[in-house]
Amino acid sequence: MFFIGGAAAVMMRLHLIEPAGALVQPETYNKLFTMHGVVMVFFFLIPSIPATLGNFLVPMMIGARDLAFPRLNLLSWYVYITGAAFTLYALISGGVDTGWTFYTPLSSHYLNTHVITTALGVFITGFSSILTGLNFIVTIHKMRAPGMTWKRMPLFLWSIYAASVIFVLATPVLAIALFLVGLERIFHVGIFDPAIGGDPVLFQHLFWFYSHPAVYIMILPGMGVVSELVTCFSKKKPFGYIFIAYSSLAIAVFSFLVWGHHLFVSSQSVYAGFISSALSFALAIPSAIKVFNWTATLYKGSISYQAPMLYALGFIGLFTMGGLTGLFLASLATGVHLHDTYFVIAHFHYIMVGGAVMAYLGGIHFWWPKITGRLYHDGWARFAALVIFVGFNLTFFPQYMLGYLGMPRRYAVYPAEFQVLDVMSSAGASHTRRRLLDSIRLSSLVHPLWTRSRIESLERERPGMGDAIAASHR
Repeated sequence: MFFIGGAAAVMMRLHLIEPAGALVQPETYNKLFTMHGVVMVFFFLIPSIPATLGNFLVPMMIGARDLAFPRLNLLSWYVYITGAAFTLYALISGGVDTGWTFYTPLSSHYLNTHVITTALGVFITGFSSILTGLNFIVTIHKMRAPGMTWKRMPLFLWSIYAASVIFVLATPVLAIALFLVGLERIFHVGIFDPAIGGDPVLFQHLFWFYSHPAVYIMILPGMGVVSELVTCFSKKKPFGYIFIAYSSLAIAVFSFLVWGHHLFVSSQSVYAGFISSALSFALAIPSAIKVFNWTATLYKGSISYQAPMLYALGFIGLFTMGGLTGLFLASLATGVHLHDTYFVIAHFHYIMVGGAVMAYLGGIHFWWPKITGRLYHDGWARFAALVIFVGFNLTFFPQYMLGYLGMPRRYAVYPAEFQVLDVMSSAGASHTRRRLLDSIRLSSLVHPLWTRSRIESLERERPGMGDAIAASHR
C-alpha cells in the first residue's frame, strides 16, 4: 500500500513540473490525488505501526504469550485485505475524484460511479482497526506479567494504548458517515446533498470528528517508537516518564475536541471557531511535553548515531516543524488565509510522513534483528535515513512558501510564477528524472518570479520585453 500510494504521489509531482500540466488530464489528476490520499491514510498510515510493530511487540513487552484474542487478530488482517481489495479495484478500474475526504456533494453526485465501492473498502477496513484497538486494550489491561504495573510499562505501550482508545471510539463515526453517503447515493435520501435537502456541513462535522483523532492514531504510535529509540541510543532513562506517558492519554482525549478548526470557512459560528482554535492550541501542550522530554533525555547522554537513532532525530525535527506550523492553521487570524492552500499539504506531510513514516522506519530498523534474527548493513541504513530526510525537506518545505503565496491545493494547473518552487518539490519526490533536471536548469536562469514560461508569455504580448528581462537577470 505504501508503494501504491507513493507511486500516485510521484505521478502527481511529475505532472506539476509545468504550469499547464505535463503528464495527465485534469480528471486523471483528481483521481491520482484521491488514490494517493485514500491509500496512504486508510491503508498505510493508520495501520502501519500498530498492525506491524504493535502486534509483534505488545505481547513481548508485557510478558504475555500472545494478544488477548489471537483469532480476532487474524480476522482483522483478513478484514483489512478484503477492504483493500474493494478500494483498489475501484481506484484502478475507474477511479474516484472526490479526494480522500469524500466531501459531499462530490461524493453524492451520481457521475462519480466508484464512490460506493471505494467507500465500502474504507468502511470494511474500519472494522479491522476496531478489532486491533480492542485487542490491544484488553491485552494491556488484563495480560500484564506480575509486577508490570502501569508506571513500569514501556512508553511504546502507553502510546499504543492511547491510539487504541481512538481506534475504538472514533472509527464508528467514520463508518456511519460513509454509510449515510451510500444511503444517499442509492436511495436519494436528502442527508448531505443540498440539491435534495441535505446539509454538506453535517458530513464535514462527522468526517473530521473521526479524521482529526485519526491524525493521532497515526502519530501516537510513532511517538512511542521514538521514546524507545531516544532512551536506548542515549543510554539514559527517559526524562519525565510520567509526563510522557500521561501526555499520550491527554492527546487522545483532546483529539476528540478540536475537529472544528477544519471548518473555519464552512459556515461555522465564529464563536465555535474561537473555541476550536483555543482547544487546538491546548492540544499542542502535551505534544510539546514529549518533544521537550526527548530533548532532555538526549542532554548529556552517551548518544550512538546508528540508523534507528537517525530516524528518531529526523522525527523530532520534522514533527516539531509540522507541529509549529499547525498552530498557524489552528489560529483564526491565519487559518482562513492558509485554508485549502499548499501550506496545509506541507503541514500535514511534515506530521504524517516526516513524523509517522520516519518513526515507522526507525522502529523497523530497531527491531529488525529481533523480528528476523538477522542484521542489516548499518552504513546503507544511515545513508537511506539521510536521503529520506533531505528528499522530504526538498519536497515539502517549498510547499509552505507556495501555500503562503496563495497557491491552492488539488489544482492540476497553476500560475507560472510558482513553477520554480513546484519544480523543487517535484525534484525532491523524484530527483532522478532528466526532465526535472532540465526544468531546474531552465528555471534557474532567471529570477524565481520570472520563470521561462512567464517570460515567453510576456514576449508574445510585448515583443522584446521577455529578452530584456532575461538579460537583466542574467
